[in-house]
Amino acid sequence: MEICEILKTLREKNGLTQDQMAERVMVTRQAVSRWENGETQPGTDTLRILSREFNVSINTLLGSPRQLYCQCCGMPLSEDDYISREPDGNFNEDYCKWCYADGKFAYATKDSLLDFLVGHMPNPENTPDAERRKLFDGQLSQLKHWKERL
Repeated sequence: MEICEILKTLREKNGLTQDQMAERVMVTRQAVSRWENGETQPGTDTLRILSREFNVSINTLLGSPRQLYCQCCGMPLSEDDYISREPDGNFNEDYCKWCYADGKFAYATKDSLLDFLVGHMPNPENTPDAERRKLFDGQLSQLKHWKERL
């Protein structure tokens, strides 16, 4: 879906006129009309306001141009409900809500996350825990959060 369609759908889903939407995001009605007609797109600051006002991620507003993955555990962030939030309520599209919440990480170390994964991830082939841990560690080591901690 194109950004113009997304914005119009979002406005209509919330029962707003173009004037009402413009007031909520502090722009003119003409700006909203140009967005919906595909003539222009909201700027970065306005996208942040739209995200906060309508409880959708910027990635969703832009038509999900990239597949998001939690940069701590690797989980696909396929729904906005999975994406973490900053203490001010803004989305943090780098992490899932289980790894990062209220400005804090749930796992202080990669070992603590590995312990969780080994204990909770399905193991239908009964792979030994040491082997699974090594596999998980290799995957986690590719993620931004753990690369930054090296």
